[in-house]
Amino acid sequence: MSREWLRRLAAPVLVLLVSVAAGAQPPAAPVSEDTVHEVATQLRCVVCQSLSVADSPSEMASQMRGIIRARLAAGERPAEVIQYFVDRYGEWILLAPRRRGFNLLVWLFPLVAVATGLVLVATIVRRWTRRRRDGVAAPVNVDPAMSERIRREMERGT
Repeated sequence: MSREWLRRLAAPVLVLLVSVAAGAQPPAAPVSEDTVHEVATQLRCVVCQSLSVADSPSEMASQMRGIIRARLAAGERPAEVIQYFVDRYGEWILLAPRRRGFNLLVWLFPLVAVATGLVLVATIVRRWTRRRRDGVAAPVNVDPAMSERIRREMERGT
């Protein structure tokens, strides 16, 4: 009879132990404030749209920093935390757009514009210096009457 009682009791106890072990969360890992700050600097504050979550004094930014801290403490990597906010708010939440797809234009256009400007300036400077190196400009044909008038003016002025 004692074995039967033990068998009846063992199954519920075993189910209880497995469910408690499955529901238990691992202890929260300590999260450095530097890591929280690093993730927060990559995200845009939804209230102060021109500031990062790390720099914004708004209550919403404070709550977002708390979410970042909690997710990092739960064991998520910084990239996963950032992806959580992107999934929730869209690519707009990122202060620096990702370097892929259409966003690649945001990164490449300034470089192309600067390179084009430098080529344009170099071309203009080259033309100016080439004109000066060639020496005196070609003589201009002047009407003989005008030439005589200029000569008289010059003689009278001295």
